[in-house]
Amino acid sequence: MGEDRRLAAVVALAQGMAAAHSLHEAWRAAAIGACRALGGGFAALSVWERELGRLRVLVNVGDRAEDEEEFPEAESYPVHQFAEITEFLHERWAGGVEPGAWVETAEGPAAGRPGYVHQRVAALRRRGRGCCVVAPIVLHGRAWGELYVARPVGDPLFGRADADFATVLASVVAAGIAQTERLEEARRLAYTDSLTGLANRRAVDTRLDEAIERHRREGVVVSLVVCDLNGLKRVNDTHGHAVGDRLLERFGSVLSLCGAMLPGALAARLGGDEFCLLAVGPPADDVVKAAGELCRRASELDLGDGVACGVASTEDAIGQIRSGRRLFRLADAAQYRAKAERATRPVVAGREGPADPVVRLADEPARGDDGERRRFRGRHAP
Repeated sequence: MGEDRRLAAVVALAQGMAAAHSLHEAWRAAAIGACRALGGGFAALSVWERELGRLRVLVNVGDRAEDEEEFPEAESYPVHQFAEITEFLHERWAGGVEPGAWVETAEGPAAGRPGYVHQRVAALRRRGRGCCVVAPIVLHGRAWGELYVARPVGDPLFGRADADFATVLASVVAAGIAQTERLEEARRLAYTDSLTGLANRRAVDTRLDEAIERHRREGVVVSLVVCDLNGLKRVNDTHGHAVGDRLLERFGSVLSLCGAMLPGALAARLGGDEFCLLAVGPPADDVVKAAGELCRRASELDLGDGVACGVASTEDAIGQIRSGRRLFRLADAAQYRAKAERATRPVVAGREGPADPVVRLADEPARGDDGERRRFRGRHAP
């Protein structure tokens, strides 16, 4: 391959990774770009998990064998089977030799070092491949994993020039992974509450809009639990905000625990002392049961005065839900009523018949919002 074509291949790989919107997309773009750049028929990207002593495959692309999934959940190999991981990436690197790629063939070692590794050779033969080039990936100054590109039996064997080019591609992949990880972290922070580690209001709004669209399109059940942590102001005034923050963190853990009762539920802090659970799919009764458990566990916390909890679900008699905003109003109104009544169990919108006061409050904010909410809270509200 000429220099111009190789430069174009490097640019294409970098652009493909830059266009990725997630780590999975970046891994796939890296493997595909390297496979095309090296004229391979198959490529894989793997990460070295030091704490588990294994090389775990992240993605397989190209002509995959029957036992190779695109994004495998459990394809990994003990590191001790690949001596080059420790010897080549550490002993030689510590001696001042930068890690470079090497080639292996179905018949034994070829260009580059460390040479013959029988597990790789056996895998090449088993999967009908004639040769492979393996390029270490170094990220943040440490061995991160490897890029693996193979050609089928009958294609020209990789040579020294291919190994050198694979080393360059691995450095481009490393830069792309680092950039994607930074973007992923930025996205995570944008949708995460910094104190509790739960999702924040932005994350809830985004997920709720998507869930309501699924409800309208597929009829999937969408449920929202809105809760208000009682007694936070008293704790802050009496013990200080550091203790109040500890109460918020502890309740966040309880919320996360109860949310785990509902597959895929999103646990979030909306702000201040307000939290919520968003469940998409589970029946409304299961959500109410989880909310009841939340109330019970919150009442057992050493600090605070329990929680006021309201539930709204598209499976209950709350009328047609066309937007996430209305479901939020319903759950919020149910929470206000729970707070006013000092309820120890969740209040559920739509379960008191046609004249359900929670549904009326949610749907007539202009007429009754302030007055009704004051009346719901009452003089006994904490």
